[in-house]
Amino acid sequence: MGKPTGFLEFDRIDPKKRPPRERIGDWKEIKLPLDAVTVRKQGARCMNCGVPFCHSGVLLNGMASGCPLHNLIPEWNELVYKGQWEEAYKRLARTNPFPEFTSRVCPAPCEGSCTEGLIMEPVTISNLEYEIIEKAFSEGWVKPLKPNPTGKKVAVIGAGPSGMSTAYYLNAVGHDVTVYERNDRPGGLLMYGIPNMKLDKEVVMRRVRVLEESGVKFVMNTAVGKDISAKELVEKYDSVVLCGGATKGRGIQVEGKDLKGVHFAVDFLKANTKSLLDSEHKDGAYVSAKDKHVIVIGGGDTGTDCVATSIRHGCKSVNQLEILPEPPASRIDDSNPWPEWPKKIKVDYGQEEAISLYGRDPRNYLINTKKMVGDKDGNVKEIHTVEISWEKDSSGRLYPKEVPGSEKVWKADLVLLAMGFLGPEDDILNELDVDRDPRSNVKADYEVFETNVEKVFAAGDMRRGQSLIVWALQEGKLAAREVDKFLMGKSVIK
Repeated sequence: MGKPTGFLEFDRIDPKKRPPRERIGDWKEIKLPLDAVTVRKQGARCMNCGVPFCHSGVLLNGMASGCPLHNLIPEWNELVYKGQWEEAYKRLARTNPFPEFTSRVCPAPCEGSCTEGLIMEPVTISNLEYEIIEKAFSEGWVKPLKPNPTGKKVAVIGAGPSGMSTAYYLNAVGHDVTVYERNDRPGGLLMYGIPNMKLDKEVVMRRVRVLEESGVKFVMNTAVGKDISAKELVEKYDSVVLCGGATKGRGIQVEGKDLKGVHFAVDFLKANTKSLLDSEHKDGAYVSAKDKHVIVIGGGDTGTDCVATSIRHGCKSVNQLEILPEPPASRIDDSNPWPEWPKKIKVDYGQEEAISLYGRDPRNYLINTKKMVGDKDGNVKEIHTVEISWEKDSSGRLYPKEVPGSEKVWKADLVLLAMGFLGPEDDILNELDVDRDPRSNVKADYEVFETNVEKVFAAGDMRRGQSLIVWALQEGKLAAREVDKFLMGKSVIK
């Protein structure tokens, strides 16, 4: 414990963000760094609990509690307080290959299970992680790895979080790793699924350069299963790891779903970021929300990203429709006890910007979409909804019951579907005849990550379904360990 009375002396201080009216005029990151004194005090708030739930990484009631990477959080909190930044980085890097990503886009289940949060505000774990890794890069402590080569070759399919993590750990023990990616830039959803103002793409490329200097090879613009066969990779390499993600978007089965102007959120976000990086939007190769009434169906992080992106385009209005009820202002102890992830309302950056611009939170709860209506040219022009309440049927299962007289028509020139993902795409899995689980994900046990196809492994969302970045990184590490065992008989990856 860095300072035994720190949690009593210092209040939680979150990093400031750039003012909404300022930041909506560009695509730069919105978070501002804290000064060194404040950061040290935040590290001092850690109680170094006897049982640190913050790095437990277990599922409670279907939600992550604690860090799935099992980060040694109390240790680097103490080191930050003592000013031992390089040692703090070493402890952080021991369990987390890419803290610059998790500290920006992970919802921080570690903070949800922080013991201090049981009676006070939790430690600012995520921001301390951010400060450590950014200082490590600025000081030159993040260096390429140069292990002794084993002579074994591994192909990783997919350059998203799990693929990059798999490549990192396999390269670290000396294997020759090649990552195949269908997009023109590595990163997966880190590159094209998360907007630049939330995760600057130079941060992604900074890490890619370190991986390349370590010996990892990236083959871009190559869709396995189309540009090159998956079977060819299985024949060419000593092992293949499937890290293609769960990219099949969840659609909506209502009248008008195929109208022009109705898009999956991930397609909208990808085109926007690619055009931004390619030409600063000069090429026009994206779906613009400028002067449009935007409806976002889905209330999660991706929906928030769509709100913020639409605002930067210059939309006339933006509304989020959520079928679930509005979360409570604070944790309800009886139904959502600590250390479960706290199910409480959060005003994220996109909502902050909408409130600043339009004077109200864009989220609308307990709303079910009935149909979409288009104009004579097939362009969506309005969306029809009804309010619902969640009731229990005779078996005790919840179902949405429509509220009579609650029908409403919304103006809609652009509808974005941000309702999550159904599972992985089929091309590679069908070609290799990979077994699936009942949810269509790759069937591979968590302990071994090996599929039914010899020397083919799977990790990340492709195996477990849509999940958090920390699960993707952890699965990448554990899959790398099993591949290493398969190739060498044992593994030093822990």
